[in-house]
Amino acid sequence: MAQPPILSLEGMALQQGGKWLFGGPDNPPLDLHIGPRDRLALIGRNGVGKTTLFRMIDGQIETDAGTRKVKPHAKIVLLEQDPDISGHTTLMDWALDGDHAPQEFEVEAIAGQLGIDMSRETSGASGGERRRAAIARALAQEPDLLLMDEPTNHLDLGAIDWLESWLDRYKGAFVVISHDRTFLKRLTRATIWLDRGNLRRKEVGFGGYEAWEEQVYAEEARAAEKLDAKLKLEAHWLERGVTARRKRNQGRLEKLWEMRAQRASMISAGGTAKLKLATEEEFKSKSVITADRITKAYGDRTIIKPFSLRIQRGDRIGIVGANGAGKTTLLKMLTGELEPDSGTVEIAKTLTGVMIDQQRQLLTADKTVRQVLAEGGDWIDVRGVRKHVQGYLKEFLFDPKIVDMKVSVLSGGERSRLLLAREFAKASNLLVLDEPTNDLDLETLDLLQEVIADYEGTVLIVSHDRDFLDRTVTITLGLDGTGKVDVVAGGYEDWQAKRQQPVAGKAKTAKDENKPAPPPPPSKPTKLSYKDQRDYELLPARIEELEAAIARGEQILADPDLYTSDPQRFANVSKGIENARTEKEAAEERWLELAEQVEAL
Repeated sequence: MAQPPILSLEGMALQQGGKWLFGGPDNPPLDLHIGPRDRLALIGRNGVGKTTLFRMIDGQIETDAGTRKVKPHAKIVLLEQDPDISGHTTLMDWALDGDHAPQEFEVEAIAGQLGIDMSRETSGASGGERRRAAIARALAQEPDLLLMDEPTNHLDLGAIDWLESWLDRYKGAFVVISHDRTFLKRLTRATIWLDRGNLRRKEVGFGGYEAWEEQVYAEEARAAEKLDAKLKLEAHWLERGVTARRKRNQGRLEKLWEMRAQRASMISAGGTAKLKLATEEEFKSKSVITADRITKAYGDRTIIKPFSLRIQRGDRIGIVGANGAGKTTLLKMLTGELEPDSGTVEIAKTLTGVMIDQQRQLLTADKTVRQVLAEGGDWIDVRGVRKHVQGYLKEFLFDPKIVDMKVSVLSGGERSRLLLAREFAKASNLLVLDEPTNDLDLETLDLLQEVIADYEGTVLIVSHDRDFLDRTVTITLGLDGTGKVDVVAGGYEDWQAKRQQPVAGKAKTAKDENKPAPPPPPSKPTKLSYKDQRDYELLPARIEELEAAIARGEQILADPDLYTSDPQRFANVSKGIENARTEKEAAEERWLELAEQVEAL
């Protein structure tokens, strides 16, 4: 017999800032039922109301319509993304405050496993310490329903693994907002999707979300064509090019794997950082940062043992490890911000960098988006290319109409995306990203991956986001906390695989014996036909032509007065861009298929 839900929201409607966020004349009322063992991923773009929905579930917000029903005696706990700990002397003082405060010994027990000292003064607590304290406080309350807003932000890999294990054993229900795809795939069993005021639900974990999303968009497109409402739909979603973006991402992943293979051939069998090219002279000409046997220690503790690395133009370097393992120290030495104790770091004189750290520079709340990006004007220089500010906003998934809105009305995630847009516009050939995925939604993460893949310079990334690293970097520098730095061609999973490899000469375990044998190698395909070979050779040039045509069209549409002054030209250019995108998408897919065949020959 099915158990009654812990919580139900029925017929909910809410206005914010003079517009309907949920319900109202344009959207159906919001309904949500959460069962006692539900494990839900809450998905949606920044600004659609995910955090607001959490506060509605928690009972913090009075809605304009609808009812909220909670199972008697059920305890709902909200783990906020940025809880207010002001007014308390220590983290423990804050954890024990409130109507449903947990017992101190229960907080201490969880805090000890998370490695956080709850006697730490709140005034000096770092983001990671505040996050651990908030988790300890929330879990110690033994909730029946746990609401988690970006729980992995500021956590290192060890803490994320611990939290995943705890949630795997947890007997209650939870709903989680997270940008961490790996976290979501491992833990969730159903997905609720907040989309244009509608809340959809599907009994499939996050691993099946993207296929579901594609299905929904395809069905909407077919319905829109039947109702002759295609332009209205395009204004909402087809403009995002979800399917095209995913196919482009597949192309970029193919390129990433190729780059990893090239780098793997340059790393010696022992995994040391001695990277080789065909000639030393050629290698030196491409090097932008050369570290030669650098070390660092603080007192008696060794942070970095002798380490050497040559970073080439175009490399994407990921740096991973537990908090305190030395990631930031290594990053600062490689970029010249910190001197090593011994060894040398040579940095190319032509290297000019942009740094985006996890604290993020604060945007002035009373400035408009136009002032932030273009100093109040209509145009912005994007790495040497002049673009209309509204057109550039579209590239970062914003509605161009927000150009004159104040920063203060944007959500936290939207502010992070705006800051990324501003920083990526700066001319540079070195991009340094310290925990860049914090506060970003999944679509912005996809966009960030695209921007990094298309960036012509060198990229250094410190991140705990495992999926993001797997999709982005060509080389991983893994720090295990002993001072040793592993150099692995590939991403986080490649580093993990290297760490789990048995030591040479070690006897096989029963687990090793039970591993399935690798599949036989595929049979060697025959060579390309004449037509396939011609397509393989000519399609790249055609794709470039189409990209140029799309760029010209977008430049024309960037004129904000075009629609009113010449609507027919606006329509013709828009149609031309649509046709070019369709042809380009088909050409990219065709070329990728042929490239796979060529690589297999």
